[in-house]
Amino acid sequence: MAQDRLRLLSYSDLQNWNEDNHQAALKPFLETCPKLKGIEWRKVCSIAEEIPNARLFFETFFYPILIENEEPALFTGYFEPELRGSLQRTSRFKHPIYAPPPKLPKDKPWLSRAQIEQTDVLAGRGLELAWIDEPIDAFFLHIQGSGRVQFQDGETIRLGYKSENGHPYRSIGKELVRQNILQKHEVSVNRIRSWARNNPKQAKRLMWHNPSYVFFRIIEELPEKKGPLGAMNRSITAMRSLAIDPRYVKLGAPVWMEKAGPRPLNRLMIAQDTGAAIKGPQRADIFFGTGDDAGIAAGLTKDTGRLVVLLPIKLALDKVSGF
Repeated sequence: MAQDRLRLLSYSDLQNWNEDNHQAALKPFLETCPKLKGIEWRKVCSIAEEIPNARLFFETFFYPILIENEEPALFTGYFEPELRGSLQRTSRFKHPIYAPPPKLPKDKPWLSRAQIEQTDVLAGRGLELAWIDEPIDAFFLHIQGSGRVQFQDGETIRLGYKSENGHPYRSIGKELVRQNILQKHEVSVNRIRSWARNNPKQAKRLMWHNPSYVFFRIIEELPEKKGPLGAMNRSITAMRSLAIDPRYVKLGAPVWMEKAGPRPLNRLMIAQDTGAAIKGPQRADIFFGTGDDAGIAAGLTKDTGRLVVLLPIKLALDKVSGF
């Protein structure tokens, strides 16, 4: 098992910290502040709105902490897809998005993705929330965890994560590489989607490689302009919200991101979501927003870099001294 290392940094150690728009990060921080527990978090949340200078707020009340191990940093992206669909099954729209079945076990795995789809165990039970035209889009909706479905009459519903079948997530991108269908550098959401549409029979079996299956609910209380709900049951913000591993990063905490690659990005983000594939102290998923453009940008993101957590001063010092 990788050995974790922890180091207290200063703000001068953070690349381009002074150039960021810290005010843009303060707004999503305030979105989930009421959900944070603990006296130190309550203290910083209580004064967050009283200091007009966001950069001064973060520098005054937080210390940056670097947590890392032998696993290299990896930044990827996710988005809220906009799908075409129907409330009824038709010859075009025939791939269901389900609500969870009654009595879905919470303490042990249920049926796998292959078992669910091969047996039609959920069909005809009134659990269908919508029908989608492309099976690979329904599959990626499971991975993204939320999405919008537009019907032919112009009406749109929003779907959010409700529960899952208890099986671990397995990457179909890695399986495509293992089967020598794609090279490692070719793997992206966009490339996988294109291959799946051109190879529907092979794609069906490929999707069964991932036994995890997600169930959804219709989100009615969320304004159209707001982002989808994250793991804290609050709206997340495009290019300011991150999915992280909560074993290392507290949900709701500010996080300084230094993403390398062809589109480098140094930015203060807020840890407001999680993901089945997000494991480790230097692993994060950037929320790019809603729609096709966001999906393309998210699909092209697979970069190294560095992730630095900002903690209230007392918590930071306690963490360093106790490590």
